[in-house]
Amino acid sequence: MTRAEAPVQDRIVHIASSDKAMQAAIKQAQQTLPGFLELAANPPAGTEGYKLKVEITDANGAEHFWVSPFKIVRGGFMGVIANTPQIVKNVKLGQVVQFKRARISDWGYVRNGRQVGSFTVCVMMKKVPQAEADRYRREFGFDC
Repeated sequence: MTRAEAPVQDRIVHIASSDKAMQAAIKQAQQTLPGFLELAANPPAGTEGYKLKVEITDANGAEHFWVSPFKIVRGGFMGVIANTPQIVKNVKLGQVVQFKRARISDWGYVRNGRQVGSFTVCVMMKKVPQAEADRYRREFGFDC
C-alpha cells in the first residue's frame, strides 16, 4: 500500500445514526458497491480518485473516513486513511487499515471533473449552511 492520495477536505458533520436520509444513503452505497468495485478495478478514461468511506470505532465513538487508495484483500479490504481523525484515536491520517465490507458506508470517484457516488456527502450538504454546501458543489464537483 502506498501513501494516501491528497487528503480529503472533509469536516465532521454530526448526524444521528437514526437519521433516515443518512440510513438511506448508506444503504444506496452498499447496494451499488459491486458496480463501483468493478469500475475501480478497471477505471475508464476520464475517471480518478476512487475512494471508500469506512466507519472506524473506538472507545471515543465512531467516525467515518475516506480511504484512498484501497484494494481488495483476503477477508475484506485494505486502504489508507485520507482524513485527519477528530473523534477516534485508534487511527491517523495516512495509516493503512484493514476492514470488512460491512464497515463501508459510502464510495465515490470523479468522472470528468464531477463527483459520482458520495451519497452520504449529499445528505451532509443539507445539514450545513447553504454557503458551505455551495462551495463544496463548486470546488469539488458535487451535483447534489
